Amino acid sequence: MKRFVIAAAALAAFTCSADAAWVGKASYYNLGGRTASGGHVGAFTAAHRTLPFGSKVRVTNLKNSRSVVVTINDRGPFTGGRVIDVSVHAADALGFRAAGVTTVRVEALSSVATAE
Repeated sequence: MKRFVIAAAALAAFTCSADAAWVGKASYYNLGGRTASGGHVGAFTAAHRTLPFGSKVRVTNLKNSRSVVVTINDRGPFTGGRVIDVSVHAADALGFRAAGVTTVRVEALSSVATAE
């Protein structure tokens, strides 16, 4: 069963279509070290559980309709009910840094399936 779950997660990560979308909570983070992809938290980067590193997504704050495009370069969030963690700069642009958490729509724009 464990192998099946791992295989299903890997398949979902590498077959993400450009029409994939999620609605849920977003938070922000600011790491001092390296991300799971080996890079650093940048101005418009984010963490997602399954999308391949390098994927571009549009994040729209459903409370004020602001949106930004971010690049996935980390894994997470690992708090229940959250669909994405964005960088501090992206949270500022989306207008929710003071609140800490907001409801967003995440739309996959591109997926880097087998570039590595």
